Parts: sequence; structure tokens; C-alpha cells
Amino acid sequence: MHRLHADTQHLHRCDHTPHAIAERLESGHSHSYLRDFIYGAIDGAVTTFAVVAGVTGAGMSSGVVIVLGLANLLADGFSMAVSNYLGTRAERQLLETHRRTEQHHIATYPEGEVEEIRQIFARKGFKGKALKQAVAAITSDHQLWVDTMLQDELGLALHGPVAGRAALSTFVAFVVVGAVPLAPYVWEWLAPGSVPAAFLPSLIATAVAFFMVGTLKSGFVAQRWYWAGLETLVIGGIAAGLAYMVGYLLQNLVAAPPG
Repeated sequence: MHRLHADTQHLHRCDHTPHAIAERLESGHSHSYLRDFIYGAIDGAVTTFAVVAGVTGAGMSSGVVIVLGLANLLADGFSMAVSNYLGTRAERQLLETHRRTEQHHIATYPEGEVEEIRQIFARKGFKGKALKQAVAAITSDHQLWVDTMLQDELGLALHGPVAGRAALSTFVAFVVVGAVPLAPYVWEWLAPGSVPAAFLPSLIATAVAFFMVGTLKSGFVAQRWYWAGLETLVIGGIAAGLAYMVGYLLQNLVAAPPG
């Protein structure tokens, strides 16, 4: 245990040498697409299993489960990916709009923009000579001046995800994890009699998928793997249970002849 702690401290020291810090800053910001993946994975499993549970609750055939499940998998996955793409791109467009606005303000009302920088850094605790030096340093670099206004006045992030990558992460996660609830039904269709009661294996596989997505998330955030897994499992289970209940309650409506 002591050796592990010593090794960890050594790694931290190596990461904080002047050369290591310079290399890390030079490489720029690397955005994590964990949010997009988790978002797609959970929604894919929930919505696809909702179709499975709803159709099964209504007493309809396995063929209907496969058709509706695949339609949902592709259509909803694409819809979510496109929505994520447009939303992410809109955030970057908003940033550029505000950037142009701040550039115009600096060119038109420089004294007022300098005062804004002074007040921003005064709120950070700068006083007296240190405050004057900070304001002078920031306002002497036009790019830094604009970036500071965007971050500290408007609360905007300068670096964000690439829209295409965010959309792809969502779509892949949605399709891959969302296919899990359908797998037993497809297997039964390919090999009749191999999975006579496909709903139970689908339920178990989906629960495992929910738990695994949660544990995957725990590797990137400060949360114990079992709590992260249980949290995702409970949330997904509630959604699936609601879908099954709706299908079960409306099964008579589905079975009733028109008119």
C-alpha cells in the first residue's frame, strides 16, 4: 500500500514538471465524449426495451417486437444523433456570435470594456497594483481580452465538442446498447425454438446493459462503480416498467376490433 502511494506521488511529480506542464498545455484541450456516449447508450436501451416491454405487455407477437424495435433503433438513434449535432453546433455558433459582439464592443467602447475587466478581476480578489497589472496584461492582448469576456462575463466555454464526433458517439452508443433488448428475439427468429420465452432473457440482458453503462461511467467520474451501475439500472428499470404497464393496460384496446 505504501509502495503504491509512493508510486502515485512520483507520477504526480512527473506530471507537474515544467516540461510536462508545457507539453500538456501545448497539446491543447481534448474534449471527452463520455456524456454523448452515456446519453445515447441509456436512451437506446430504455427506448428499445420500452418497445419490447410495451409490445410484449400488449400480448403481440415476437415479429412485431423485432419490426418495431428495429424501426425505433434506427429512427430514434438517427434522430438523437442529428439533434445532438444541431445542438452542439448551435452552441459553437452562439459562441462565435458573442465573440463578434465583444470584438465590436471593444472597438467601439474600449473604456467600458476595460472597466468590465477591472471589475471581473476585482471580484476574483485582485487589488491595488496587482489589479492594475492584471487589467493591463489582459487588455494588451486583444484575443485574450475577448476570451476573458466570453468566459468570465458571459460564462461561455471556449472549447467544446466537435459536433460530428458528438453525434457519432450518440448514434453508435444508441444502436449498440439499444440492440441488446432485441437480441433474444432476433436469435429466436433466426433459430426457432432456441429462445422460447424471449422476454425474460431480454429483460435480464437489458438490466445487465444498464448496469454496465453505469459502471463505465464510474471510470470517468468520482462515483463507486456499483452505485453508478445501480443508479443507471434503477432509472432504466423505471422507464421499462412504465412501458410494460402501459402495454399491459392497453392490450384490450389493441386486441379489440375497430368500430
